[in-house]
Amino acid sequence: MDRYLAHLAFMPDLSRMLYRSRHIYILLAGVLNLGLGAYFRPAGELWRRVLQLLGSLMIVVATILFVLAFMYEPPGASFRVEISRRAISLILYGTFFHVVSSIRRKNRGIVG
Repeated sequence: MDRYLAHLAFMPDLSRMLYRSRHIYILLAGVLNLGLGAYFRPAGELWRRVLQLLGSLMIVVATILFVLAFMYEPPGASFRVEISRRAISLILYGTFFHVVSSIRRKNRGIVG
């Protein structure tokens, strides 16, 4: 961006805002991928592993979509942000799937 867009200095406010917000989205996806990579352990039950796999796949696809959104959405300077909207939904559902797959029931110690 430094070389081709001169630090966004002469760009309209909307386009500059879209570029900066896409940077933040890419950062979000990167931090989420790092966090998942640090904690990830395959679950024991099949349905939990499936949720983990689907969640991870959604987050990876969302990361790719955020990079594509960075390249294609801001230059148009419109509020058509379909790529980002889909990526945000994917990252939300992917994170939700990981959370659900990690919830465990507490054993209340009842012997029976």
